[in-house]
Amino acid sequence: MNFFGSAKKYSVEIICYLFILLFVYAAVSKLLDFQNFRLQVAQSPLLTAYAGFFAVVTIVSELSISFALAVRLLRTSALYAAFALMCLFSGYIFFILNFSPYVPCSCGGILEKMGWSEHLVFNLCFVALGATGVVLNSGTLKRKTLQLFALAAGSFSTIVVLFLVSENTLHHRNNFVRRIPPFAIKKVHEADLGFNSFYLAGAESDKVYLGNYMAPSIVTLLDSTLQMRQTYRIALDDTLAFKAAQIKIRPPFFYIFDGSIPCIYRGKIVDWSAKLRLKGVQQFTNIEPIDSGTVAFRAATTRYGNLPGLFDLANTTRVIYKHGILEKQIDGIFDTDGTMEYDAWTKQMVFVYYYRNEYMVTDAKLNLLRRGNTIDTNTIAKIKVEYLTKKAVRKFAAPPLTVNRTTALRRNLLFVNSGVPGKFDPEVMWRKAAVVDVYDTSDGSYVMSFYVNNEQEKKMKGFIVTDTHLFALFETKIVAYSLHNFLTKEFKK
Repeated sequence: MNFFGSAKKYSVEIICYLFILLFVYAAVSKLLDFQNFRLQVAQSPLLTAYAGFFAVVTIVSELSISFALAVRLLRTSALYAAFALMCLFSGYIFFILNFSPYVPCSCGGILEKMGWSEHLVFNLCFVALGATGVVLNSGTLKRKTLQLFALAAGSFSTIVVLFLVSENTLHHRNNFVRRIPPFAIKKVHEADLGFNSFYLAGAESDKVYLGNYMAPSIVTLLDSTLQMRQTYRIALDDTLAFKAAQIKIRPPFFYIFDGSIPCIYRGKIVDWSAKLRLKGVQQFTNIEPIDSGTVAFRAATTRYGNLPGLFDLANTTRVIYKHGILEKQIDGIFDTDGTMEYDAWTKQMVFVYYYRNEYMVTDAKLNLLRRGNTIDTNTIAKIKVEYLTKKAVRKFAAPPLTVNRTTALRRNLLFVNSGVPGKFDPEVMWRKAAVVDVYDTSDGSYVMSFYVNNEQEKKMKGFIVTDTHLFALFETKIVAYSLHNFLTKEFKK
C-alpha cells in the first residue's frame, strides 16, 4: 500500500514538473520575442481579430498554471487547468490542420522546429499526462472522468466559438489587424523595361498592356510570362496637341484620352486605329470606360468639387453628373481625390479615396449601391489646404497622409495598396514591401492582405489583377505573380 501510494505521489510530482518545464519554457520564449509572437498570433486563421489579447492571456495562463502546480494546495486545480489548456492547444492545431485555408507559422522556441502534425502529437501526449495526473491525484475516478470529459468538450467548443467570433470580427468589424497568409502571391516572371515612364493600361487573362507617358501613342503588349513583347503605334484620325494623354485598354476596345484638352478617342485593338469620339466637353481628371459607348469620368468643378459623371460617346452633348457619391470634408477637391475602377463582370464601379478609409460601390449608371471602409481608422482626411490667388489655385500646405495609394478591381475583389501600417505589422516589412489589402465589394468585408516585395529597393508604383495573376510595375521593371487558390477562390464566378 505504501509502495503504491508513494508511486502515485511521485508520478504526480513528475507530471507537475514536466508541465512546469513546458509552460515556463514556452512562456519565457514568447516573452523574449513578444512582438514576433504577437504577430504570429495575428496571422492565425483563428485568433487574428484578438491577437493582442490572446498573446497576453496565453503567457499569463502558462505562468499562472506553472506557479499553481508548484504549490501543493493548488495542485489539483492546476492539473485540471493544465489539462484544459493542452486540450485548447490541441484543438487549435487540429482545427489548423483540418479546417484552416492556410497553415500559419508555428510558435517560437524549440517547438518551432516541429511540424504541425508532430506538434499535435506532442500536445496530445501532454493531454494524456494531464489526465493521468488528475486521475492519480485525490478524488473518485468516476467523478474525475466526468470532469475531464467536460473540460475536453468545453475546450474544443471554445475553439469553435473563437473561430466564429474572430472571423466575424475580422471580416466585418476589423480593428486594424491584418491577416497576411503566407504565399498568397508567388513571383513567377519578371522583365526589365529599361525606362521608368511606363504605366499599366490594361490586362486580359494572358496579356498585359503598357502605356508610356513619354510616347503617348505607343502601346506595349506582354504575354503572361513577360517574355514575348510586341509594340504598336496608335493611329489617330485627328491629332490634337496633347498635354497629358493616357491610354486605357478594355478589350476589344482601347481609349486614348486627355482630360486637360479635353478629348477621348476610341478604337479597336485589332488594328490600333482610333477615332475622336469626344471633344470640347467638361475637363476631367480621370476616366473609366463602362462599355463601347459610355465612359465614366471624374471632373474637378468649381461649385461641387470633384464630381463623377458619364459621357455618352454617341451623343457628345449628353453629359450626366452624379451627386452624392463623393462627399466633401474639407475642400471638395483634395479630400475627395482617389482612384476609380470598373469591373465589366460585375458591372460595378468602385471609387476609393486617397486620404480616408472609405470606398463607394456603384452600378454601371453610377447609382450608389453601398459604401465600404478600409480597415484603417482614418475616417477624416488628414490634409491641410492652402489657397493662392483668391482661391483660384490650391495646394497642400503640408504633406498629406495617404491612406490608400493605388487600387485594382477584379470581379468582386477590391485590391488596395495601403499607406498605413496595421496594429501588429512589422516595421521591417514596411521598408521591404508594399502591403495590399483585399476587400469583397459584394458585402464590404475584409478578406486578407499580402506583401509585394520591393524590387531593387523600389516599391511597387502600380498593379493590375487578372483571374490568375497580379502584375506589378516598379521603377523600370514589371513582375508577374501567380495568385494562390485561397485567394482566387474568393472571386465570385
